[in-house]
Amino acid sequence: MPGIFDKLKRYARSPQGRRTIARGRREAADPRRRAQAKQLFGRLRGGRGRRA
Repeated sequence: MPGIFDKLKRYARSPQGRRTIARGRREAADPRRRAQAKQLFGRLRGGRGRRA
């Protein structure tokens, strides 16, 4: 039974996986998208503005 990493590797090598990876790289190069991702990760880590 293939493990999760084997499945991910197989997906990344498929045509759909390659398109997904290319799209992610394009969006990561966009400064506005990069700022959005940074803000999201900050919230997920329990960053600023968190209320108890």
